[in-house]
Amino acid sequence: MPFHTIDSAMPDDLIPQTPEMPALTGHERIAAYLRQLDSSPGVYRMLDAENRVLYVGKAKNLKARVSNYARPSGHSHRIARMIRETASMMFLTTRTETEALLLEQNLIKQLKPRYNVLLRDDKSFPNIIISAHRFPQIRKHRGARTDKGDYFGPFASAGAVNRTLNQLQKAFLLRSCTDSVFSSRTRPCLLHQIKRCSAPCVGLISEDDYADSVFDAARFLSGRTTKVQETLARQMQEASEAMEFERAAALRDRIKALTQVQTAQGINPRTVAEADIVALHMEGGQACVQVFFIRAHQNWGNHDFYPRLAGDDDPAEVMQAFLGQFYSDRDPPPLILASNGVDEPEVLMAALSEKARRRIDLVVPQRGEKAELVEGALRNARESLARRMSESAAQAKLLEGLAEKFELPGVPRRIEIYDNSHIMGTNAIGAFVVSGPNGFDKGQYRKFNIETAKPGDDFGMMKEVLTRRFTRLLKEDPDRESPAWPDLLLIDGGQGQVSAVYEVLAELGVHDIPMVGVAKGIDRDLGKEEFHRIGKRPMALPHNDPVLYFVQRLRDEAHRFAIGTHRAKRAKSLLANPLDEIPGVGATRKRALLQHFGSAKAVSRAALVDLKAVPGVSDTLAETIYGYFHEKG
Repeated sequence: MPFHTIDSAMPDDLIPQTPEMPALTGHERIAAYLRQLDSSPGVYRMLDAENRVLYVGKAKNLKARVSNYARPSGHSHRIARMIRETASMMFLTTRTETEALLLEQNLIKQLKPRYNVLLRDDKSFPNIIISAHRFPQIRKHRGARTDKGDYFGPFASAGAVNRTLNQLQKAFLLRSCTDSVFSSRTRPCLLHQIKRCSAPCVGLISEDDYADSVFDAARFLSGRTTKVQETLARQMQEASEAMEFERAAALRDRIKALTQVQTAQGINPRTVAEADIVALHMEGGQACVQVFFIRAHQNWGNHDFYPRLAGDDDPAEVMQAFLGQFYSDRDPPPLILASNGVDEPEVLMAALSEKARRRIDLVVPQRGEKAELVEGALRNARESLARRMSESAAQAKLLEGLAEKFELPGVPRRIEIYDNSHIMGTNAIGAFVVSGPNGFDKGQYRKFNIETAKPGDDFGMMKEVLTRRFTRLLKEDPDRESPAWPDLLLIDGGQGQVSAVYEVLAELGVHDIPMVGVAKGIDRDLGKEEFHRIGKRPMALPHNDPVLYFVQRLRDEAHRFAIGTHRAKRAKSLLANPLDEIPGVGATRKRALLQHFGSAKAVSRAALVDLKAVPGVSDTLAETIYGYFHEKG
């Protein structure tokens, strides 16, 4: 694993130190490193006998910090266990403690050590962008801010962005189409007909009037909602007095749309312009962190996170780990309002300020509107964790019932449910979803484009998917120590599919993973499923058995994921154009070729001399196009 800092180049003195160690154990082995350490700041890693990283930590003074682990007693149960498992250590020195913190959080996210607090949800959050264009486009944006334009966000979810965009289109009539579509329009699209766009593509609005709408939209997204609505209200009154009732009605609808945006936002604080509200609740060895995004005095949604705790963590440690990992690849706002403090707030804020290149403040408010905002987020965190723990308890009972009904060796912690999808063998895909003690784990879902199985051969497709899945798993973890190994396979199908899966695993030397085929009964009715296992007679479950409903839900989720993946692949294939694959053929030349020949098929049949006659197509490009289709043929 390469070592690097989050935000800057590696300092020259970040050199791993791996001395030859005698056969010592635990704190004695750790103590043997002390003579090679000094008081420099840096990052240390504790590794077990298999060279797996147990823990990543940072220190203002490496020697002083590591000496704490060298003590034979006085540790919590978790730390004592970690020390006992430590077989070796690695060290990276840094110039400053701030740099050490940035490096620590980056390594934690990369290595996912078992004794660190881990932020498991690593999603990016969407923004709204108003593009840099003569007639700017308004759209959702996710990822790095590389496109030119004005960004507003983040929003907590794609749904929050979509709802806001829907109302903004009604209010400001800004285009949402791509630049290529915009430049090729010859008449207004459907969005103009339903009053969602002012049709600048065909000149139905002047550039100045469109610029005014863009200015109002940016003002609204920047929090100056009152001024925008006052302006629209004045224009509506003027239109009404001038007996321009159609224009007045349109302005009324725009005001209504803006009001709906504000209503959907709920809390809109007066004294907080831009901040993240972060609230932590811990209970029963679990934690929930709620993050509310406040931008331009508006609530742009919230998201809950469930960091993986290492054991006897205290709230300050969990909060520090969460903030460090959460902002390691996100831009922090100027203000972070937290429900509780962290151990070293000045170091964390220095690190975030250095990353953002501006001052970042962490505040634990005690009174006023800020405290009320944090209390609201904390209430959400408590309720979310209570729901999750309740669902986990119910899930645990279902897993126990599943183990009992199918005579499994133990309660499964990871169930993989497999399904295939195709239409007459075309666009075939295989997929599996994952479920466990906390329900469906969507981050573990996987899809496979079928490459070798014959079209329509369901057995062959299932064999290919399982072969690829377990061949890779054996390569990555031959000792089967990672949680990626399933405890149960659910196969959509009967005895034939189960036998095919059994053959695949047997050839790979995997003999101890239970598998169950879920097949519809004789009448193919829901509730009359038959379950097939190797070496046992088919069985059924009572129609009112909770385990039956549980298995149906698992199978339906796999089917939903497989069908959705298949539809996306089919839609992409229907929209595919062979001209898109030819180097040098962009949107302009593609349009010229299609206008000249009428279709991509006609282009593929064209003679070289005819290709050279197309406006904008050079002799070299014509030869490239001709060669592409000639080789294809």
